[in-house]
Amino acid sequence: MKHWLLAARPKTLMAGLCPVLMGTALAVRDDAFHALAAFMALVGGLAIQIGTNFCNDYCDYFQGADTDQRKGPTRAVQAGLVSPNAMLGATACAFAVAAAASGYLTIRAGWGIAILAVCSIAFGVLYTAGRYSLAYLGLGDPFVLVFFGPVAVAGTYFVQAKEIAIHSIVAGLAPGAIATGLLVVNNLRDINEDRLAGKRTLAVRFGKTFVRSEYAFCILVAIAVPIVLWAMFDFSPWTMIASVFALPGMLLVRAVFSTDGSKLNPFLGKTAALLLAYSIVFSLGVTSGW
Repeated sequence: MKHWLLAARPKTLMAGLCPVLMGTALAVRDDAFHALAAFMALVGGLAIQIGTNFCNDYCDYFQGADTDQRKGPTRAVQAGLVSPNAMLGATACAFAVAAAASGYLTIRAGWGIAILAVCSIAFGVLYTAGRYSLAYLGLGDPFVLVFFGPVAVAGTYFVQAKEIAIHSIVAGLAPGAIATGLLVVNNLRDINEDRLAGKRTLAVRFGKTFVRSEYAFCILVAIAVPIVLWAMFDFSPWTMIASVFALPGMLLVRAVFSTDGSKLNPFLGKTAALLLAYSIVFSLGVTSGW
C-alpha cells in the first residue's frame, strides 16, 4: 500500500482538493451548496489527479525521464516497486472512478460536465503519454493553470449552483497559479534530466531565470485574486485575508531563486502547504457573511 501512496504523490493532491474546496465555498456564499455534488466533485478531481500521476509514473519510465539519477522523490515504476502493467491498470481504475463521479454530476448538471470530464481525463493522459505529450512540449504549465484553476473551481461551483459565474472563474486563477508553482519547482529541479530525456519543459526551453520568475508571478496572482474579488465582485473584505496568508509565499520565491537540484524538494511540500492554507483561509473569508 505504501508504494501506491508514493505513486499517488500526496503533496500534489492539494492541486485536486483545494479548487473543490474553494468552489464549494463560493456555492455556500451564493446559497447554492449541494453536499453530494460537492463530494462527487472532490472524488472526481482527486481521481483525475491520481490517475494523471500514475500515468506520469508509467510514461516517464518508458520515455526515459525517470532514471537512477533523478533528484526528486522515488518513482514507483522506475524503482521497481510497482510493475508497469500494475501501474497501467491503476491508471485506468483511477480514471474510471473519475468517470463514475462525473456520471452523477452529468445527470445533475447536464452534458457539459461529461464533456469537461472527458477533456480532463484526456489531458491527464496526454500530459505525459506519447511523443507529443503536453509535458514534453512545455505545455504542462498552462494545462495545470487552467484545469486545476478556473476549470476546477468554476466546475465545482457549476455542479452545485447549475450556472456559470464569472467570479468563480476569477477565483480559480489563485489555486491554478499556486498549483502551477508546484510544477515550476518540479521542473526547475529536474531541468538537467529533462533536457537529456528530450522533455522540453519551460525550464528547459527558457532557462532557470524564466521559470523562477514564473514562480514569483504565480504567487503574485494568488495575492491579487482576493483583492480583485473584493473590488469588482462585492466579496467580503475577509476574503482578502487569503492575500495576507499568501505573502509568506514571497519568502518561498526568494528561496527558489537561490536553490537548485534536490535542494528544491522541500519547496514542493512548502508550496503545497501554501496552497492548502490559502484555500482554507479563502473559503472561510468568502463564507464569513460580512
